[in-house]
Amino acid sequence: MFKNSIIIIFIFLMTTISNFAQSSQAGFQIYNSKGKSSSISEIVALAEKNDVIFLGENHDDKIAHELQFEILKSVYEKFGERRKMALSLEMFERDTQIVVDEYLQNLITEKKFLDDTRPWNNYKSDYRPLLEFAKQNMLSVIAANAPRRYINMVSRNGRDALIPLSPAARTWLAPLPFGESSKEYKEKFNRLMGGDGSENHGLSKIFDSQTLWDATMAFSIAEHLKKQKNALIVHLNGSFHTENRLGTAEQLLKYQPGAKFLVVTMRYEDNFKNFDKVRHENLGDFVILTDAKEPRSFK
Repeated sequence: MFKNSIIIIFIFLMTTISNFAQSSQAGFQIYNSKGKSSSISEIVALAEKNDVIFLGENHDDKIAHELQFEILKSVYEKFGERRKMALSLEMFERDTQIVVDEYLQNLITEKKFLDDTRPWNNYKSDYRPLLEFAKQNMLSVIAANAPRRYINMVSRNGRDALIPLSPAARTWLAPLPFGESSKEYKEKFNRLMGGDGSENHGLSKIFDSQTLWDATMAFSIAEHLKKQKNALIVHLNGSFHTENRLGTAEQLLKYQPGAKFLVVTMRYEDNFKNFDKVRHENLGDFVILTDAKEPRSFK
């Protein structure tokens, strides 16, 4: 009976791996920064020399979420016994960290965890597998983002809107006043928003809110690196936050100079097997193009 159970488990695992490999071949292509074909194993191998792996996504990209899980699992299997691993998430805000920790410690139910953490509408389908993996393997989970109410304050009224916040509220943000972003990142943001930023006060405020977002995620990661020796953090965020090693990635170096990180940028394309140097080169240390024709996680 015991032998039969082992065989059944083995067949299930091999089927799961096989199914993932088949969907992988059909639904995405991994490249290095210059467009040379690469693999998850190459990403994992380079993780050893880094403190953080940034996994940039389109939030509705089902294939990207499957890949994030596979990368987290593979990194844990290779380094979990030698490194203190953590999962860091844009999708949870710093003022919910205590609730996240209580759930990881089995002090509260999953329902109460979801009631009190303001999860994204695609949490169960796209992020729950990663968080449950972290829970099962006793990994730290970092609620990295700034509370949305403060992001909204800055986008409406500018960075000085945060000045009246209490000392307790400030603990949920990067240290104030939060720093400026690079000129390159601001120009990239303005192109995305359809403006050049000159004499556009509204756009300037929105960019400041974006910078607060980036700075707070970076600060959350840096806090953990300082607290946990030999940590290895896998961080999930929207791809724009870390493309070209800008945004959150460059902010990390302000709070933790010398931190080493990999940037993996995932985006869907109709022709995902075609690496366009003009659009894709140097988006990350690795660029993963997924099949845009696949169904979205949500609409």
